[in-house]
Amino acid sequence: QVQLDESGGGLVQAGNSLRLSCAASGRTFSSLIMGWFRQAPGKEREFVAAINWSNGNTYYSDSVKGRFTISRDNAKNTMYLQMNSLKPEDTAVYYCAATVRGFLVRLQHTYDYWGQGTQVTVSS
Repeated sequence: QVQLDESGGGLVQAGNSLRLSCAASGRTFSSLIMGWFRQAPGKEREFVAAINWSNGNTYYSDSVKGRFTISRDNAKNTMYLQMNSLKPEDTAVYYCAATVRGFLVRLQHTYDYWGQGTQVTVSS
């Protein structure tokens, strides 16, 4: 089992930045893929970014590439999402997720473990 706990959401103005954190516990993480998804009101949950915990390879959606950066701190078992140049369309609940599967990392059904979500609101 893996427990995931997100934090760092809030209300910001467009153009500003936020950093989300996801603290993981419960098992060893060397074989995990961890990711961020988001869900805006009335929309389906969508992939944002993912990272391979062992080798650091990263994956991004086209909508956030160049603005968001995913990273991890092995010592703290924590994953981060640095979000810069935020736009109103980034407004959503952001979820942290984890999987032991190393493929199809952009699909939410790949992930076995989910956090409770943290709200990010970007005002124009």
